[in-house]
Amino acid sequence: MGSLFEELEAREAATRARVEELEAELAAMSSKLELAREGLGRLRIARETVAEVLAEMTPEMPAATVDARDSPPGERVVSAYAGAERQVIGVLTVPKWQPGMGADVLPGVYRDIVEVVADAPGPVRAKQIVPRIGLAAEVGKIEGTRSKLKRLVERGWLDEDAPGLFTPARRRTAVTPNSL
Repeated sequence: MGSLFEELEAREAATRARVEELEAELAAMSSKLELAREGLGRLRIARETVAEVLAEMTPEMPAATVDARDSPPGERVVSAYAGAERQVIGVLTVPKWQPGMGADVLPGVYRDIVEVVADAPGPVRAKQIVPRIGLAAEVGKIEGTRSKLKRLVERGWLDEDAPGLFTPARRRTAVTPNSL
């Protein structure tokens, strides 16, 4: 009967080890769950705060205007966010181009892309722009830049003459300070 008891002891030891592994996993998952609950709480508070701020905003609030750095003193230009719907939650990182807007209203990387396209002698591709804005010529960086180029086309900053070939928008008179 010694071998039966040895088998039971071996099984008991294996099961004990499995229970300890599961308890360790449970402790780790409990920690992850607590972090996720904290994150959920922060997001809930942020959403409620934004809802309060938006509720306090009135449609009569004047549209913001900004003084352009390059314009003569006293001349006003349209803000990048003038006329934006106040009920929209989120950030418009690339505003639609409007007359009087310069590339200085764009986030840095978008401004760099517009300047590279403006300085190019002809249409350019995303893979040509990537090294000129300081990124490694990797597939991910090229695809990310292509996405940004498409967004700039959608918002009126650039034109896409042929698939994948980008040029400055024709309807604009001043593309960037460098092109003046």
